[in-house]
Amino acid sequence: MDNNTGKWWDKLGAPQYGGEITIRANRNIQNFDPYFDESNLCSIQGAWMERLACDDWTLDPSAWDTQLGWHPPQVKKGLLAESWEFTGPHTHVVHLRKGVHWQDIPPANGREFTADDVVFHFKRLYGPAGDFSQPSPNHVGVNAFPDLISVTAADRYTVVFQFKTANQASVLWTLYNFSLAQCMENSEAVQKWGDVGDWHHAIGTGPFILKDFIPHKSASLIKNPNYWGYDERHPQNKLPYVDGVRYLIIPEETDALELMRAGKLDVMFVLSPVPAHAMKKTNPEILQIPAGIAPPPSLEMRLEAAPFSDIRVRRAMQMALDLPAIAKSYYGGLVDPYPATITSRTMKGWGFPYEEWPQDLKDEYAYDPVAARQLLADAGYPHGFKTNVIANTAADMNMLQIIKFYFTNIGIDLEIRKKDPEEWIAFVEKEHKHDQLIYRPYGPFGHTYEPQRQIGKFRFDPVTNSLFQKAGIATREDELRQLLKEANERALRQHFAISTLQPQGYALYQPWFKGYNGQAHSIWMNGGGPVMASFYLSRFWIDGKLKKSFVH
Repeated sequence: MDNNTGKWWDKLGAPQYGGEITIRANRNIQNFDPYFDESNLCSIQGAWMERLACDDWTLDPSAWDTQLGWHPPQVKKGLLAESWEFTGPHTHVVHLRKGVHWQDIPPANGREFTADDVVFHFKRLYGPAGDFSQPSPNHVGVNAFPDLISVTAADRYTVVFQFKTANQASVLWTLYNFSLAQCMENSEAVQKWGDVGDWHHAIGTGPFILKDFIPHKSASLIKNPNYWGYDERHPQNKLPYVDGVRYLIIPEETDALELMRAGKLDVMFVLSPVPAHAMKKTNPEILQIPAGIAPPPSLEMRLEAAPFSDIRVRRAMQMALDLPAIAKSYYGGLVDPYPATITSRTMKGWGFPYEEWPQDLKDEYAYDPVAARQLLADAGYPHGFKTNVIANTAADMNMLQIIKFYFTNIGIDLEIRKKDPEEWIAFVEKEHKHDQLIYRPYGPFGHTYEPQRQIGKFRFDPVTNSLFQKAGIATREDELRQLLKEANERALRQHFAISTLQPQGYALYQPWFKGYNGQAHSIWMNGGGPVMASFYLSRFWIDGKLKKSFVH
């Protein structure tokens, strides 16, 4: 293929057709329908369903870091949508791309994607204007659209949204976010089967077709021969480049690393410094990208129950941790020694970085076991107390052992109760059976979500909820920055969760895996799923000749 375009991406080489991309899911895939809650399930519908917007594939990475989870509207382009505009303070109009077709699978049978499909999706998910008795249980999606009044098809390719709010920035952030809830499902399939939660009913407009799923083992997708898309960087190239995508369900990170060493995984995202640097020593041929978005492990408590309802106890637990020492010894000096906040330090210019904290707040996060023991005594626990933590084994268990050690020094006897990711989700997120502490791979701190979503992590607190409401009507970016700063400080001063360290994340990928630059939404399976899989995995390619030289 011609690679002489005179563009910045020429250095990536000429795309090739063929081969298969193999990536990892760290827990069983349970969700195939955007209607259902993505936050607690491993979901891959983003591999065959598409959404209105996507990243700008032609944007130079130096102009915007796509490794960040937050992609503001100015770095997004239309996917199923061709363009959009505001025709009034409360009216947003979306112009759809013509010539997009559903996959040639019954009952869609390859018909064209139209405005009625968009209307169906949003009414099904959010139920505006009383069209449905209740909205979807997808918590992120429902909370993201409290101001949606109506959605209608003006013609075959035009969709009109009416919002209560006149905050256009808020509309853009929510309507074009990269949540899996924004994936467009086929209306005929839903009408025939009630939902598309069964993988056999997977139909989309995307470049891949779900061919097979073996619970707890794997999912396989093949190329959609009738896909409508072309590569924006190489407009003559029809997508996708690869013949298929294979997800291997591998709960244990050590097992996944062994498959990387054997060349049986093409990419892993996101690793903490310890395993990443070990891999660099044993397998220097495996490429690494520092991706500064690794969420810190989260230690949270039942704030309404004793002893954690007493802020002195929460402060003592924080002051028991020597974060700079942990950064130096456990992480080898490869992470910042500062406490994590709601907003990741990688989201430059936003949030409330440690350097801006007043000294009294810094003191509450400084290692001081003597003061911590006094706080416990003042709270009525002079000899400490016993407690337990329900630990998700997908999190950094070594870090939890370190936390347990430091807690022991102030009299807190922490029992660790391990559960694999599926058990943990059922016990904690669905049944809410935990009565003490929980430990998860990611939580309320260290994120690069949209600013409103970051603030929304602590909406149970009236003060933070007020900030969230103000953010929803903020019309200027400086207003939003200030509200996010206040939300960070509120969470820190109230010690809503134990702040740990935000590790430098690393993406590992094989030398034959091309086009990849650590894009956050492409293959990350630690959260709900790879939300932009259909977009990115159709544009990445495999250098077959190079792969043969490495894998025999």
